[in-house]
Amino acid sequence: MRSVIQVVLAGLLLAGCSTPRPVPPRTVPPRPAPAKAAPARPAPAPRLARLGFTIQAGAFARVENASRLADLLQSRGLDAVYYAAQPGLYRVRFGDFPTREAARARAEALRAAGVIQEFYLVAPEEPPLARPAPRELAGLRANLVETAATYLGVPYLWGGTTPKGFDCSGLAMAVYRLNGLQLPRNSRAQFEAGTRTATPSPGDLVFFATAGGSEVSHVGIYAGDDVFIHAPGRGRRIARERLGDPYYRDRYLGARSYLD
Repeated sequence: MRSVIQVVLAGLLLAGCSTPRPVPPRTVPPRPAPAKAAPARPAPAPRLARLGFTIQAGAFARVENASRLADLLQSRGLDAVYYAAQPGLYRVRFGDFPTREAARARAEALRAAGVIQEFYLVAPEEPPLARPAPRELAGLRANLVETAATYLGVPYLWGGTTPKGFDCSGLAMAVYRLNGLQLPRNSRAQFEAGTRTATPSPGDLVFFATAGGSEVSHVGIYAGDDVFIHAPGRGRRIARERLGDPYYRDRYLGARSYLD
């Protein structure tokens, strides 16, 4: 009996001194790091509306004759601009029609009224000014600059958008229009319609305050390499200038893009 009690007591002592099995620590899954806010993307540039069908008329050896036709069409409420199809040959493009049928009907009416003779309907998808259709944005920009260069030497006329002359914003509008894009007519509206860009690319517009103060009063078409093309003022002809010229540098308000 005594030996039995000793055995039981020994068992209890051993049980009491045994090291308890360690309880594994409770693992708490790490909290996922808060997602970083995506960097704000710049607002996309506003896309200029594409022209619909337009009408092409005239084949003039003298720019004055193209001017008279453009003036006449303007007086009938049709936006009309001329361009040099080739050296010594000037044509006029005008109108903006949603369908080929609407353009044809207006052209036939103008022909019946003796305003135009032969005409050609220009579809929106056709390459501008018989140049290769731009396959990428750089091609469109090059076309804009090349179109602007065709006007070098044309006299300035305030408010003019015909071959008699172009004011600064009229020149910009004509260049874009001849490449199938609807640009506002007024320089301030053009400034507001574009997207600000710190470094202009060819085909962008550059704006100046040439009338004093800080209001937009002048615009040119950036051609690259610090050069822009513009209608500088009465008594002068459309010409190239440099942004770095002190006169324009001191009056520069910034550039606007309509293409990216």
